[in-house]
Amino acid sequence: MNKKRGSSTMNANIYLLAAAGLCGLAALAHLGCIVFGGDWYRFFGAGEGMATMAEQGLWYPTILTTGLVAILSIWSLYALSGAGVITSLPFTRLALIAIATVFFLRGLFFFALMPAFPENSLQFWLISSAICLSIGGLISVGVIQRWHFL
Repeated sequence: MNKKRGSSTMNANIYLLAAAGLCGLAALAHLGCIVFGGDWYRFFGAGEGMATMAEQGLWYPTILTTGLVAILSIWSLYALSGAGVITSLPFTRLALIAIATVFFLRGLFFFALMPAFPENSLQFWLISSAICLSIGGLISVGVIQRWHFL
């Protein structure tokens, strides 16, 4: 149970805080790709096609990556809400369950996505899938612990 002192929350849920932090870091990494271009797309495994399009100034990588930044940022806010750190957002419980489900599906079924992104290395798929499974697990544990408060 969280103990409140003033407007700050003591003992916020560590699992949801970690998930929020990881989603925030992922959003920042994607934002870095937009700002720093092709080299960052390559480093993070987005493939030569995305890197080349970014270097050519095409809008597709920016639009796609901006969408991912927005989604990951919103997911970070929902994790913070579920942790009890910020005000309660609408449908927090349902949103966190859906977010964890998306992370688990992405982590478990990456092989179904691989043909659509043939330039991405197996290393990219394994590392990104492990990250997704980790975040999904953190959110799941956090939701279970905070179920009655969500």
